[in-house]
Amino acid sequence: MARNKKELQGITQLGNKKTPYSDTYNPGLLETFTNKHPGRDYWVTFDCPEFTSLCPMTGQPDFATITIRYIPDQRMVESKSLKLYLFSFRNQGDFHEDCVNMILNDLVKLMTPRYLEVLGTFNPRGGIAIIPFANYGKPKTRYAKLAQTRLDTYSIASK
Repeated sequence: MARNKKELQGITQLGNKKTPYSDTYNPGLLETFTNKHPGRDYWVTFDCPEFTSLCPMTGQPDFATITIRYIPDQRMVESKSLKLYLFSFRNQGDFHEDCVNMILNDLVKLMTPRYLEVLGTFNPRGGIAIIPFANYGKPKTRYAKLAQTRLDTYSIASK
């Protein structure tokens, strides 16, 4: 089933041969498209094994795998714009927990999904790995309960 031009309105990065790469945090890079199956719950998962940001204290690079899982509602994030957005953290000086929460907040604002979770599996530096998890469920729906249950029962083993 082909998409019409109205459904793809606002998608500017996909297919662009001269993609500019932002080296500063930029949520404006994120783009969406229409969910063609809004009557069905289903999971979408993105894994970004090459995420980098900077330690806000030392300026040293931090490397992570960012895993984003969501149940879409009306809008979905376009994958190339997501890649460019995640790349924009490259020179961002924030703690790991902040990066994960910024990603969650930006994607919730962008899409208003039914449910969304972000897991950051940061590589050990200084002998310790930090693995923050944040999630969101649409208020006053069963997805809010899902978010609470996932948070209450979260463990590194369940990732």
